[in-house]
Amino acid sequence: MSLLSWILLFSLLGGVLSVLVAASFLLLPASVRHSLVPHLVSFAIGTLLGAAFLGLLPHALMAPGVEDFHEIFLAVLLGVLTFFLLEKMVLWRHCHADECEAHGSEAQVHEHGKAAAGWMILIGDGLHNFVDGVLIAAAFLTDIHLGIVTALAIAAHEIPQEVGDFVVLLHSGFSRSKALLFNVLSSLTTIVGALLAYWSLGGMQWILPYVLAVAAASFIYIAVADLIPGLHKRAEARATLEQLALIGAGVLLIYVTHSTLH
Repeated sequence: MSLLSWILLFSLLGGVLSVLVAASFLLLPASVRHSLVPHLVSFAIGTLLGAAFLGLLPHALMAPGVEDFHEIFLAVLLGVLTFFLLEKMVLWRHCHADECEAHGSEAQVHEHGKAAAGWMILIGDGLHNFVDGVLIAAAFLTDIHLGIVTALAIAAHEIPQEVGDFVVLLHSGFSRSKALLFNVLSSLTTIVGALLAYWSLGGMQWILPYVLAVAAASFIYIAVADLIPGLHKRAEARATLEQLALIGAGVLLIYVTHSTLH
């Protein structure tokens, strides 16, 4: 199978398939859905951190032409700070209530901004998926095994996010079929990003280590800044052990996948 075929296949996995899996959760009773989403979030944290520290960063540091590790870690640091500023800008622009939360959580939407919130979710998700496609392509251009691991991590964290997006869209007045249609169309920007990256980065091998570093920064930021704080809402010992076990399972999946493929 050609490299482009790998990229397209796993871009679909990271985009469209995660939307369809998330949509299937809406068929479950609300009580079951609410109980499953926190577990999915914990697992996603493990896959994101595992992909960043066990896959993306090692490949960035070992890439041909990389002589100064400080430059790679500077790219990670600048990436984390950039994502912090970007998220701040989104919050300043779109949050009209104290309960506002980011990354697809099931936050209450202000009554007067329901329809606008739904469309903003779709636009934001489309841009987010476009970046995911760029990251998947960059990983595959570096190493096929790294591409697979990166796509798995993206799919794992997209599922709970997409569940939250569906809830916001339905609350904004979208029908189930319309919410599914527009979410699938939004997820197709993953393929657009992957194709553009494949054609533009293929002849720019020197930039790939820095793209991988920024990808790692993205994964670390999402896990640490957006997902982990939500786990602290349940501080009891049993919940903490469950969270640690699921985070460990996510890391283990990435480790086993990466080791097996190599």
